Amino acid sequence: MVRLEQASKFLVLAGASGALWWPAASRRAVAATPDMAPRAVINRYCLGCHNDRLRTAGITLSAAAAGTPGQNPALWEKVVRKLSHRLMPPAGLPRPEESTYTAVVSRLVEELDRAAETRPYPGRTPAFRRLTRTEYRNAIRDLLALDVDVSALLPSDESSYGFDNITVGDLSATLLEKYLTAAQRISRMALGAVRAPASETVLVPPELTQEYHREGLPFGTRGGARVTYHFPADGSYEIHLRLTRDRDERVEGLTDVHYLDLLLDGVQVGRFKVAPLRGGDHQHVDKDFKVRIAVSAGSHEVAAAFVKKTSALVETERQPYVARFNADRHPRAQPALYSIYIAGPYDASGAGDTPSRRRIFVCYPRASSEEEPCAEKILSTLVRRAWRRPVTGADLEAPLRLFRETRAAEGFEKGIEIALRAVLVSPQFLFRIERDPAEVRPKEAYRISDLELASRLSFFLWSSIPDDELLDLAAAGKLSDPAVLEQQTRRMLADPRSHALVNNFAAQWLQLRNLESAHPDPRLFPDFDHNLRESMRRETELLVETVLREDRSVLELLRARYTFLDERLARHYGVSYVYGSRFRKVELGPELPRGGLLGHASILTVTSYANRTSPVLRGKWILANLLGTPPSPPPPELPPLKATDRNGRVLTGRERLAQHRASPACASCHNVMDPLGFALENYDAVGRWRSLDEGKPVDATGALADGTAFRGPGELREALLRRPELVVSTITEKLLIYALGRGLEYYDAPAVRRVVREAARDDFRISSVIVGIVRSTPFQMRSSP
Repeated sequence: MVRLEQASKFLVLAGASGALWWPAASRRAVAATPDMAPRAVINRYCLGCHNDRLRTAGITLSAAAAGTPGQNPALWEKVVRKLSHRLMPPAGLPRPEESTYTAVVSRLVEELDRAAETRPYPGRTPAFRRLTRTEYRNAIRDLLALDVDVSALLPSDESSYGFDNITVGDLSATLLEKYLTAAQRISRMALGAVRAPASETVLVPPELTQEYHREGLPFGTRGGARVTYHFPADGSYEIHLRLTRDRDERVEGLTDVHYLDLLLDGVQVGRFKVAPLRGGDHQHVDKDFKVRIAVSAGSHEVAAAFVKKTSALVETERQPYVARFNADRHPRAQPALYSIYIAGPYDASGAGDTPSRRRIFVCYPRASSEEEPCAEKILSTLVRRAWRRPVTGADLEAPLRLFRETRAAEGFEKGIEIALRAVLVSPQFLFRIERDPAEVRPKEAYRISDLELASRLSFFLWSSIPDDELLDLAAAGKLSDPAVLEQQTRRMLADPRSHALVNNFAAQWLQLRNLESAHPDPRLFPDFDHNLRESMRRETELLVETVLREDRSVLELLRARYTFLDERLARHYGVSYVYGSRFRKVELGPELPRGGLLGHASILTVTSYANRTSPVLRGKWILANLLGTPPSPPPPELPPLKATDRNGRVLTGRERLAQHRASPACASCHNVMDPLGFALENYDAVGRWRSLDEGKPVDATGALADGTAFRGPGELREALLRRPELVVSTITEKLLIYALGRGLEYYDAPAVRRVVREAARDDFRISSVIVGIVRSTPFQMRSSP
């Protein structure tokens, strides 16, 4: 009875699609083993639970109810996924031989793919999809040559299926108001129309340790910060620096004389003496740490850093790293920067010659008679790029009307500003719109237009609008040509804007964004600071970027025998001879268990609790992000795990989780999930290597669902790579979800399998995977309602 109940719980399906690659050799093996026909295997191993009477997990696989794979793909894709991952039958029940699994799945996949080719169904992407906050920022950057941090202007986007570009179809009155405010501010900044002084304060993260040099700041300095700030007009600006204070408003670490430099575009514009005042006055120490200087309009880098004192007489190589960011546990040994305040312009003298103005003013009138034709040319160019399609006369009516009304009272440039504002709040800019052709029938599959394809491609690879080259090809109807489409895809991958696949796609897929909200218990991990958090994320980003820029196999994300370290992260890992704030590639020997994502502290930290590791979270992360079989949500109202035994002894992580596996309601998921997480138990909650857990040697043994045993992260990695198609399928699925802006369904599985199968011929290079996605039916087609 217990086994039957476990089987029932275990078959709660973790996903609708089954995207697996099976080599031709496996398909040939099916023909050679007729006794391995799928129906015979199903009858022998599955019907005991999934029959018409029991219908375990709501599924029956009887011949009459299940039909053939081609007739019932929704059901059989679930079966394929379960069998391919060896999740069925549950452990403890009779299971087929490995060759039988392979043969049966290969036969089922062949039938499902054949049916999909006969009746392709691409699914339906949302008709209206609002730009995410990241896409909006990138679109403004590429449209107006203006990089604006819009996090203070627009709310964050909710995530679904692991990405924030899925559930973005709404536009509430409150959100519309925010877009209006953003458009007003951005249009003024772009044209340099800001004349009245305004101010902005940039805060330095409070957990930032400022004892050492920070990357991007001059050598010979320590601490500080640098920011890119858009100065809206030519004029004078005031820049004021403030120091970090404790709860008693005393400047932290102020026991000696220090010097603080202020720099504009790398040039020193001020140096301030930081010294204790007579009588211990801390209120006025930084009162005069300000300058008023003339700055030209446009984006400039403002930086501040302390002059580093010599450490030649200090034996730093013998001293452990000590984070100094908390006045209670680690009082700062030296003063630290708290904020940079910028105000202006004062005495504005003009809009200046900025990249934004050059991008906007493709012409400039020399007489009043030239103003309207020039305005029409300017707005035609902007509207075409912003709305991602050729411009019609009707498109320009509203912007030109606003231009005329404003020009009459306030002049040519103000008219352009107001018209630009209208362009930026138009649904044509804020939404990606895909319309059904009038002639298509209900549930009919059709190819999207070249212009829609251009937008899909640019938002997939750049998280931004198409450039002129892509728009020109789309407008000419050439983009859908397979050779042209592949050429454009590879061109766009080589463009720096494809970095969006690192800082947008990978940051969400790998949950790197969660690092900002990770706050390990400072009593247990007193050396964790913001510097380490930044280094953790940068290490993982550099690995993904290397795979992308050097067009390596996506499997390199797991099997890499190198990583990227600066001194801070190297000390955290116990790696010697890495000095300074610059990241560099470090080859890893067998004694350093850090190769690939499974050894990255970023992943290990976001899959831990504040005070301990979590094999459950780590196992779930592997299942969801590398194997494509996320576990079902836990039952409601689960009691907390006991932390001690009857004698009061603190239990290890493995001992605590044994309570879950002892419960039939929990065991079905935890028996699969926990062993994966146990393999990573040598890493503590912030990713440091350890040998003991609560005084006991770490037990890092585990096994995959197919019975493959492993010990530690290295053997787990080898076990996952033994069947690389599973990992590549999952990465392909994640990329396709991100590209389409919707979750995947059973009918997407054949397309995923085809991408993986074709990429296998090229060692699963990332360009092959991405080009395969762009060629796929779901990416190039759409179904009517």
